[in-house]
Amino acid sequence: MPATDAIHGAVKTALIKDGWTITDDPFTIKYEDAMLYADLAAERALAATKVERRIVVEIKSFLGPSLYHDWEQAIGQYEVYRRLLQVTEPDRELFLAIASPVFHDFFQRKSVRLVVELAQINLVVIRLDTQEVEQWLPKPTTAN
Repeated sequence: MPATDAIHGAVKTALIKDGWTITDDPFTIKYEDAMLYADLAAERALAATKVERRIVVEIKSFLGPSLYHDWEQAIGQYEVYRRLLQVTEPDRELFLAIASPVFHDFFQRKSVRLVVELAQINLVVIRLDTQEVEQWLPKPTTAN
């Protein structure tokens, strides 16, 4: 099993506060000869339709010596997970969870914003001080 990120607990708590039920910690992605582990999986029922929405969340702390190196690693891991989930769990939405300061400082750089937009990376921004979801980008079908 992989080690958990420094903000894992805060992300998990924030998702629960936001109305998600954690179903897997970690979530195993299996395909043919690959077995990979995303940090969390969660579900949430839409009240009006009773349809469950399911997400997978990969958590990144961005605490390494180079934010750009951490970003490159996160984007690569996100893409691998997204492609495998398209085949194995196509009804799940993949999100990259990051702390609010990382979003407001690093993820506002033009180069980072461009790649996130072009790669259509889903983000969930977490306030570490309150352990709450600050925002979903884009907003998942089930988020308030």
